[in-house]
Amino acid sequence: MTQTTSTQPPAGKEIATLGGGCFWCLEAVFDGLQGVESVESGYTGGTIAHPTYRQVCSGDTGHAEVVRVTFDPKIISFGEILEVFFVIHNPTTLNFQGNDVGTQYRSAIFYHTSEQQAVAGQLIAGLTAEKAFGDPIVTEVKPAPTFYVAEDYHQEYYANNSYQPYCQTVVTPKVAKFRKIFAAKVKK
Repeated sequence: MTQTTSTQPPAGKEIATLGGGCFWCLEAVFDGLQGVESVESGYTGGTIAHPTYRQVCSGDTGHAEVVRVTFDPKIISFGEILEVFFVIHNPTTLNFQGNDVGTQYRSAIFYHTSEQQAVAGQLIAGLTAEKAFGDPIVTEVKPAPTFYVAEDYHQEYYANNSYQPYCQTVVTPKVAKFRKIFAAKVKK
């Protein structure tokens, strides 16, 4: 059974909750970003309490696979977190990323404060105005609902399973892209 976690960040920290396809990819990238203190894979935005991975993968619960990123805003801003987010996934595909298909893989920003909502809206408006992507951005921006931590075996999945074919063909290229584009922001 998944567990619920508090929506309150530790003192002096902030939380970003983001969905952009498989949470293994997002977790692997954000684990390597300076200013990020922790990343938890989980589920949010659905209709049942304490969903399991199997239930979420069915596409029937309405949950998205997400990461909950706890970060130090003195080191990295929410806007910078979102800049990475928009580079490492495709925000123009509705309910899928690559071969991962279903509402659980939607592009989503679940904001925790009105400031986060404003930053997300401004960034999306800017990306749209500059036509950064060939198609319209479909990323949903909604208040953060209850977050359910995914099962233990999903935590640090890439770090523990980088040899697996999915990780080698899907996660590793995203991590490499992040490290190349954001080299100055990669943890040393």
